[in-house]
Amino acid sequence: MMKDMASSRLEDLCLHINTKISEIKKCLLLRDIGEDDFYKPMLRKIQNEVVLVHDLLNKMENEVKQQEKLKDSLKEMQKAAERDQKEAQHLLENIPRYLPKPQSCNTVPAVKHNGETEAVEPITEKKEKKPAKEKKPIKEAPLITMEEFESVPGYLKGRITYDQINAVVQEINKAVVGKYKILYQPLKSMSAPVRNLYHRFIEEETRDTKGSFFIVEDDIKMFTHLKLDKKFHSILSILRHCQRVREIRGSGLIRYVIC
Repeated sequence: MMKDMASSRLEDLCLHINTKISEIKKCLLLRDIGEDDFYKPMLRKIQNEVVLVHDLLNKMENEVKQQEKLKDSLKEMQKAAERDQKEAQHLLENIPRYLPKPQSCNTVPAVKHNGETEAVEPITEKKEKKPAKEKKPIKEAPLITMEEFESVPGYLKGRITYDQINAVVQEINKAVVGKYKILYQPLKSMSAPVRNLYHRFIEEETRDTKGSFFIVEDDIKMFTHLKLDKKFHSILSILRHCQRVREIRGSGLIRYVIC
């Protein structure tokens, strides 16, 4: 509707200007009669009309210039919007595999003896429903953020990538969860091999590890597919720098404690 109104106004303006030009042409054709006193008032009227047309043309010229400036400004805005759209599309298509997440806890329900399920007793007036068994949390190391990765000194990083570091963090968490799931089981429900693991875990604890979650290299070998090579230990140095793990040494073992 606004476009139609603008078009109608422009047509009216063009018609008005063409009318004035036509009158001026008539004036030029009749200029020879300017010496006649009878026609002098008419000529003065035509002169006034010419001045009005001139002013009108000046206003139109200024308006056209303003519209051109507005058009250039809109083109710049369009280019900026297109650049932003391309950047957003690039970010969407290149989302990092590992995104930072808040520190989480893996909860493991207590295992019932001999894998048996308890019979559900009807609730009576004298008996109240038993509370659910408490779930024991397992602490996991948060993934490294991009800001933390960029703050790691170059001599520590070398050619190690952001994704490689977080892949090791996930494997370490897998080992922690695997170990503490066993520690949280009742002894009576364990098989002989699992019970041997349980006793090893207990023997590896010290006064310094009390209340902490930690693993040793044997746990990493058992619960993950990580190779304990030079690259792995370089990544451990980065994780210590980023305060994801710390080491406690003693009795010939290195205990990697989750911070």
